[in-house]
Amino acid sequence: MTTLPKEEAARAILARNDRGGYTVPTDRLYPFQWNWDSAFVAMGFALFDVDRAYRELERLIEGQWDDGMMPHIVFHAPSDTYFPGPDVWGTRHRIPTSGITQPPVFGMALRHVHEAAVASGLDGATERTKALFQAALRSHRWWLSARDPEGLGLVSILHPWESGSDNSPAWDEALARVPTTTTTTIRRKDTGHVDASMRPRDEDYQRFIHLVDTYRDCGWDPKRQWAAAPFKIADVQMTAILARSTADLMHLAESLGAEDEKSELSRMHDRLLEGLTRRWRPELSRFVNLDLISGQDIDTPTQAAFIPLAALTLDDAQRSAVTAEIERWLDGMVVGVPSAPAFSPAFEPKRYWRGPVWAVVNWLIADGLRLNGADDLARRIERGTVQAIEKAGFCEYFDPTTGEGLGGDTFSWTAAAYMVLGRRT
Repeated sequence: MTTLPKEEAARAILARNDRGGYTVPTDRLYPFQWNWDSAFVAMGFALFDVDRAYRELERLIEGQWDDGMMPHIVFHAPSDTYFPGPDVWGTRHRIPTSGITQPPVFGMALRHVHEAAVASGLDGATERTKALFQAALRSHRWWLSARDPEGLGLVSILHPWESGSDNSPAWDEALARVPTTTTTTIRRKDTGHVDASMRPRDEDYQRFIHLVDTYRDCGWDPKRQWAAAPFKIADVQMTAILARSTADLMHLAESLGAEDEKSELSRMHDRLLEGLTRRWRPELSRFVNLDLISGQDIDTPTQAAFIPLAALTLDDAQRSAVTAEIERWLDGMVVGVPSAPAFSPAFEPKRYWRGPVWAVVNWLIADGLRLNGADDLARRIERGTVQAIEKAGFCEYFDPTTGEGLGGDTFSWTAAAYMVLGRRT
């Protein structure tokens, strides 16, 4: 096993951000439990404390809705350092939560944690996995019924926050159609913790909150939201993560002897892979989203274009094309992969999802490259990520042109990524 120079510091960050069985991404800026953050964090914990890894996922599903949705925020304890809080969301769950979801990394994390538990001989692991498996299955059923009601084999986001890539250039055109009027008073807290030049703009927030207002007025009912949504994107990043998590749940179903569930998951998996495969654009050497309001492809280059590698086996021509495209994105960068390439007119190397490098995105891209036989490129990306963290610290994201750490510091999923990726390099 690789001994990492900052392993102790990474573990200390997870301990510092522990709030009693769940981990906040970082203090003050993100003071609650976030969905996909916790899934990545659980995989980090699994390297040295499997019981705590299980607990991370168990605390997350405390917020799961009866219809299966896993919200993107669970408000376990009050805090006044974040907007919008539970009063704005107005959901009626037994624990306060947001009303939207986030990338479903949960299934990937559960397989990772279960396998670590089996390897460590942890008592009671199988029963804990079974309960979490059923929660994951309910979530996947929700995804396909609520977010692919038309059977495209692609799941959609109804809010940019659901993608995890809040202010991605991919949303610019679709988001411009969303009004800036809100019935909620906007009290941004993020720019009190992080320089405004690294965060979404005020206009973005007005549109984000307009969408929250719209869906709250729908009573958070999925069918009403689908009908009312002014923003509706079939997202290849979300679909790919769901497909990868579905494959991991299929593997778990087999090990748990859950044959009926494995068959159901297999049908889901086939549907998602068929949908993803249709989003490949050979002339662009990448996968593209679909705007369901306009009916048009979104060919804006962002990191989402490469996440399908984590779910699909590419043919030789696709593999050559996509690795060459990633190399193009890495050219001239101190650290890659940027969330938008330097050759894009939308590129802003310091502004959130408009250029900066995210350790967990590199984790997914490297996983996809390894699945597709591009081990050397995967290793380069992993090594570069680890080196950037060692130089700049456990920051939320990094400037690809300088390697400077940006956003929040002492960030939980960056610490988890450091430990996981560092063992591969």
